[in-house]
Amino acid sequence: MPFVTEPTGYEKTAISDLQGSWGNLRDAVVENFGFPDSDRLLFHINEAMSWESVRDINIMSKTFLLVQNIAIQAHAPEEVIEWVDDVRESIDEAVAAIAQGEAK
Repeated sequence: MPFVTEPTGYEKTAISDLQGSWGNLRDAVVENFGFPDSDRLLFHINEAMSWESVRDINIMSKTFLLVQNIAIQAHAPEEVIEWVDDVRESIDEAVAAIAQGEAK
């Protein structure tokens, strides 16, 4: 039975950028934790990064809207809002890449 080897190089894609954006948003919330609803925000960010959401961009997009609304209504710190905007851009790019067959 042959062993599957791990690739030595990875192609940077819209999906990897999206993963990075979510990670940066999560880090910003953790670093600024304590603002109103920061616990709820962190919960939903984790949900958006879950396996189910990663496998279905539509679920992720719906969860993102919830994250965005919580951040705005909670008057989250500017750094958090900036990363929310970055995630929005990354989701848009990932959706476009999927539509063009560049990502699965």
